[in-house]
Amino acid sequence: MVKPNLTSRIYDDMDPQLLQFIKKYVDSFIKWDLLLFFHKNPHTIDTVDNIARYAGRDPEIVGEELSELATRGILRETKMGDLVIYALNTSPKIQEQLMRFVEASEDQQFRVRATYHVIRDIRNRKR
Repeated sequence: MVKPNLTSRIYDDMDPQLLQFIKKYVDSFIKWDLLLFFHKNPHTIDTVDNIARYAGRDPEIVGEELSELATRGILRETKMGDLVIYALNTSPKIQEQLMRFVEASEDQQFRVRATYHVIRDIRNRKR
């Protein structure tokens, strides 16, 4: 019997919709933290500096990550004069996808699999 390699086991054991969510939105640990933040604070409408302060992260990096999440459609980006404001997209479909991801993240096995995918995406970007 041929033993499947780690990559195929990780892909085979993950819900395809959650895997797609990770591939689309969670390609860094900062994005993961930001998505958890917006899930816990769904009515937040705030600036990069304030969100970075709440997340305990560097504002420059958080700004890049928020911008990418807005480009991908999970966040909304609004310019108000010189300020850029971010908020969670209120689409019911996106809200449900995010809730499923957060609920799944409570499971240790899921976190291990999701972490593998995030690390793999980080490595692939560096090549």
